[in-house]
Amino acid sequence: MGFLRIVLALALGLGLGACSGKFMRYDGPPVTQVVVQKGERRMYLLNGSEVLKAYDVGLGFAPVGHKEKRGDGKTPEGDYTIDRRNPNSEFYLSIGIDYPRRHDTAAASEAGVNPGGDIFIHGRPWKYRDGGRDWTAGCIAVTNREMREIYAMVKDGTPIRITP
Repeated sequence: MGFLRIVLALALGLGLGACSGKFMRYDGPPVTQVVVQKGERRMYLLNGSEVLKAYDVGLGFAPVGHKEKRGDGKTPEGDYTIDRRNPNSEFYLSIGIDYPRRHDTAAASEAGVNPGGDIFIHGRPWKYRDGGRDWTAGCIAVTNREMREIYAMVKDGTPIRITP
């Protein structure tokens, strides 16, 4: 009976240890803003004016210009907010951007199109490994390792500025 308890305790410990690899802890300065410079394919996590981390990013498959409608392959430009997270994302981990905002919806309505949505910062699962640099439908992509850091560092409510 004692041996069985030891084996079960070890199995439970190893199982929990294996699950913890996806989620990191971050105890550093808070991220007060995310800045994405589309032309440079760079994303910066800032505390005030100090860059805490910088990443190379992939964008939508047609990255030049502001997202105007569903399916255009563009990554939005402008000021948004991180508003949600998905620990079970098809794209490893993801944090959501509150696109479309009122002005995006109004512009799309005037043009008679759907503005699209579901814009995230996310990882790159194995099935998308051959997608080239700009392969998303309009999201911002990083490596899975980088996404673990970003997921831990960036909290809901953090402003994000996406520039051309």
